[in-house]
Amino acid sequence: MKLFAEPGDKIRLDVYLADETEYTRSYIKQLIDGGRVLLNGEKPKGGIIVKTGDVIDLDPPEPFIAATPNPDIPVDIIYEDDDIAVINKPQGLTVHPAPGNYNDTLVNALLARLSSLSAINGALRPGIVHRLDKNTSGVMVVAKNDKAHLSLSRQIADRAVTKIYTAIVDGHLKESEGRIDAPIGRSPRDRKLMAVVPDGRYAVTEYSVIERLDKHDLVKFHILTGRTHQIRVHAKYIGHPVTGDEQYGRGQVYGTSGQLLHSSSLTFSHPTTGNEMTFTAPLPAIFEKVLGVLRIKDGNDV
Repeated sequence: MKLFAEPGDKIRLDVYLADETEYTRSYIKQLIDGGRVLLNGEKPKGGIIVKTGDVIDLDPPEPFIAATPNPDIPVDIIYEDDDIAVINKPQGLTVHPAPGNYNDTLVNALLARLSSLSAINGALRPGIVHRLDKNTSGVMVVAKNDKAHLSLSRQIADRAVTKIYTAIVDGHLKESEGRIDAPIGRSPRDRKLMAVVPDGRYAVTEYSVIERLDKHDLVKFHILTGRTHQIRVHAKYIGHPVTGDEQYGRGQVYGTSGQLLHSSSLTFSHPTTGNEMTFTAPLPAIFEKVLGVLRIKDGNDV
C-alpha cells in the first residue's frame, strides 16, 4: 500500500498510519519494527514526523485469502477505459473485503466485471484508490493499472481531486454556507470512530444549503481534505449530524438503513491524457423518498 502525505500532515508516522488504515497503533509498530514500512524509501522509526510530500510504503503480510470474483453483485459502471473505471456505488455495499466479509463487496463485483485492476493495494483491495463508507453511495473511481493508481493517489494527496457530496442533515444550519475547519482523529472513547480532537489531523469541509426542509436541510458538502468519516464527523461537530447516521447521529429514520450521504460529483485529471474529467451520479431512491416526505411535511408540495 502506497500513501502520499497531504498538506498539513505533521504527526508521528505510527499515528498517521493508524488513522489512515484499519490497523491499531500496536500492529503498526510491529510492521515498522519488522521493516514492513518505508518512509521515502528508508526504514523509519515510529516516532518520526510525517511531512507534506512524504511517500510511505506499507507492506503488511498478505492474508492467506485473496478477493475472488462475484458476478452476482450488480455494479453500475458510469465510465470505463484502459486506465480507470468510474462507479456509482449503491448504499449498503462495502468497498473491499475484510474479516467477516470476503465475498460480497465492490471489489468482488469489479473482479467479475473488469479485465484488470491495479495491484498496489494488495490482493484484498485491488484497484481501490479511495473509499466510500458502506452506507455512503455515489461516485468513486478505481484504477485498472498501477500507473493510473499512482497518478490518482498523487492527485488526491495534492488535493487536485474535487469531491462534492450531497446530504440530508438534522435540523437547520444557522448559516446558508460556511466552512468547518476542525482537526479529526481517532475518538478517545471508541477507536472505531473518528472525532474532532485537538491533536487530530487538519480537516476542512465547506458546505452550502441547497434546500430548507421540515426539520432538516439538504446540503452540498465540498471536502478539501480526505479524512476518515470527515463529513459525518464535521456534521456532528456543528450540531447537525447526517440524517440516518447510525454511528454519529440518531440512526434509522424515515425508513433509512444508513446515513443519507451521497458522493454526487468527482473531478480529476485522467492519468494518461491529463484531461480534466467530471462524473456525477443522481441521488438514489431512498434520498428521493425521504425528500418527498420532508417536503410534504414542510408544506412545499401541498
